Amino acid sequence: MNESRRTFLTNTATTAGLMGALAASGVWISKAHATNAKALEGRLIVIMLRGAVDGLSVVAPYGDPNYYTARSSIAIAQPGELDGVLRLDAMFGLHPALAVLMPYWERGELGFVHASGSPDQTRSHFDAQDYMESGTPGRKSTQDGWMNRLATVVSGSQSDLALRLQAVNLGPVMPRIFAGAAPIASLAQGNAALAKGVLDRETVADAFAKLYGGEDRLSKTVREASATRREIMSSLTSDDPKADQGALSLRGLAVDTARLGQLMQRDARVRLAFA
Repeated sequence: MNESRRTFLTNTATTAGLMGALAASGVWISKAHATNAKALEGRLIVIMLRGAVDGLSVVAPYGDPNYYTARSSIAIAQPGELDGVLRLDAMFGLHPALAVLMPYWERGELGFVHASGSPDQTRSHFDAQDYMESGTPGRKSTQDGWMNRLATVVSGSQSDLALRLQAVNLGPVMPRIFAGAAPIASLAQGNAALAKGVLDRETVADAFAKLYGGEDRLSKTVREASATRREIMSSLTSDDPKADQGALSLRGLAVDTARLGQLMQRDARVRLAFA
């Protein structure tokens, strides 16, 4: 991407989602090219399908006859046929199993970007995934992830303490995409997200507060992590405590992302999220 095109895209960006799309396409997110105020408004949620997804089945090019020639045994049927695609336009159709998404498409709230990806020619799934998260295809020496770089741009000059909930990772392991200097909060998956642990006991919490009451980096990190957990738990706790008792086992992406949405709805500080 040449400088004029990069500058044009940056200056005309209106949401953080476009900045995320640029980064995922291999554009290095830096403060030099992400200073447009409008580009930093709104919120961005990135969901990585690590097991991969077949884009030609999710959004099938039913209008291209080569599609049925190349995929004679697995192509999705034409619109109107049994188990046929749901027509998006004259070329593309949505897989019938994703019919729940059609209302969003019809309202203009959903779009698809086909035939996009890394310009790097690696055949390694692991390298390709690494480049997707670092935002620097072909460069394995990049230490941070593009969402962490984006978080530093969004944060401006605010302190780390004020940014504890700016970016949230869904899951116990910090992903490559969030690696870097910006502080990132973690939201556990499943029932663990609301389950109280040892550190939630008042006596244990008080002991830790005394143990890590200093001004050294570790003490500050522990205090910020504890405060972040308390704030997340407060935002996610039901308005009626009885409603959380005896709940069925919560599993799957739908439940976890719904909880993430609840957190983002109740806490305006959360700007970026990854699952």
